[in-house]
Amino acid sequence: MRSITRTCERVVFIRGWMSVWLTVVSLAVLATVFVPAVQAMQRSGPELLTYDELVQLYEQEIPSAPLREKLNRLLTTPFINNEASNLGVKPLKPYSPKLGRFLRVVFWNIERGLEFEAIKLALSDAAKFSSLLDKSKYPRGSTRRMRVLRQVELLREADVIILNEVDWGMKRTEYRHVAEELASALGMNYAFGVEFVEIDPLDLGIEQFEDVPAEDRTELIEHIKVDRTRYKGLHGTAILSRYALQNVRLVPFVHQGYDWYTGELKGVTRLEAGKRAVGRRVFLEKVLREVRRGGRMMLLADIVDPDIPGGKATIVATHLEARTKPENRVKQLEELLDYIKDIDHPVILAGDMNTSTKDTTPTSIGREIKKRFGSGQFWMRQGLKYATGVGLMLDVVLGGVGFGRAQADPTVRHIRVVATNPEAKFFDVLERFRFSDGGAFDFRGDSKRSANGRRGTLANSNERGRKGFVTTYEVTRTIGPVGRFKLDWIFVKPPTLTSPRDRNQSYRFAPHFGRTYRSLNYSLADRISDHSPISVDLPLTEPRIR
Repeated sequence: MRSITRTCERVVFIRGWMSVWLTVVSLAVLATVFVPAVQAMQRSGPELLTYDELVQLYEQEIPSAPLREKLNRLLTTPFINNEASNLGVKPLKPYSPKLGRFLRVVFWNIERGLEFEAIKLALSDAAKFSSLLDKSKYPRGSTRRMRVLRQVELLREADVIILNEVDWGMKRTEYRHVAEELASALGMNYAFGVEFVEIDPLDLGIEQFEDVPAEDRTELIEHIKVDRTRYKGLHGTAILSRYALQNVRLVPFVHQGYDWYTGELKGVTRLEAGKRAVGRRVFLEKVLREVRRGGRMMLLADIVDPDIPGGKATIVATHLEARTKPENRVKQLEELLDYIKDIDHPVILAGDMNTSTKDTTPTSIGREIKKRFGSGQFWMRQGLKYATGVGLMLDVVLGGVGFGRAQADPTVRHIRVVATNPEAKFFDVLERFRFSDGGAFDFRGDSKRSANGRRGTLANSNERGRKGFVTTYEVTRTIGPVGRFKLDWIFVKPPTLTSPRDRNQSYRFAPHFGRTYRSLNYSLADRISDHSPISVDLPLTEPRIR
């Protein structure tokens, strides 16, 4: 009887261990299937184009149907990476006595990411950024040095960073995936939307310079060689966030204003006729040309958090067309507003709106060469070699850079003949717009809620100066105020605001202390970007300011 009992116990014991073993094996099998699936959910994006396909997009005005479909997916499907949240990253939600806990949002057109290390440190580490400063101009203990490093500390507290002009796989930015590398360095999630696929022969490394004198041709061709295995040719907009990014959408505009493929194939002579004083035009025309596929778009993402009023906010990042008339930018704005009108929670709209009052943004030959090829001295010498006198800087004078009351304040009223402002309609449309729930964008400007105590239209969300706004973009060499523009903006729809200028309504999650980080941007010899970063603070509870 005992032997039978022991036998039964052994059978039960063996069965028990077999059950455990089978469970472990099953879990292991599930892990091999499920874990990659979870990881795939953390990262997503469309298929990239091969180098040969990029060449075809340049050479063929109408590419094959399969290539057109692949290109369309790339221009309408965002790249998403929420790995930071899956690793446990949480929003900082900084605190101030006036605002309580708040969300700081930064916008920056980073000019391709040419000065990548400086951009990364400016957004993350004051101590390391200080090593980039010229000690003779920014000596230890000086007010100038402390101002710059204080601005780095302010940027470091941002939980959402919106970026324009972000490269991926371009020689000029060392083939970096700029959005991913910045997000990784900052410990943030990111979404990246392709705006343009860069297929200019100079970028692809296939330009032959047929019209350039033979003595220069070989050296020029040598300097445009690219690594075809690393070239991705992508350029666009990114959202970096310590909040997980949800419901990410990439929406190209129907109204483009300029065709960057056919328009650029025709060369820049027509566009810049009478504006650029150039000795030997052929070389510079090729440098200034940018043949691209794609167009302007908006990148949207939701962030969800119980501290945000209503639990959710939508970020809308965009970059409106520069090479077009102001009325075409209004069409793009109207298209954007029509797309977001049914959003019934807070909205943060940011981007380079190109509110220059002109149809092109003036620049310099040196800056244009840097944008195309990075900071190589060879190309700078070539540019100077072919330019006459002060070269393309004459465009500041000969091109008639828009100078007047609207330059630093494109929100001012348009008065026909007497005081025109081509950008006025842009701001009129934005202020009059109402969401389906009755909400409006905040146009308030209170001295107690602005960064420098100045008041006026939009002063809470965008820093005002002595005259108009603190400008965010300028040409390389300005003439007094000529050549400085307010192009970059942050606009906010708070949760309950129904009248854009009503100071009696709630200020919860409304814009406060809009700042322009000019001192930081110009702290390096050649500046970090041709645009200065800007920020705004959104209090998560009703602020204590009275």
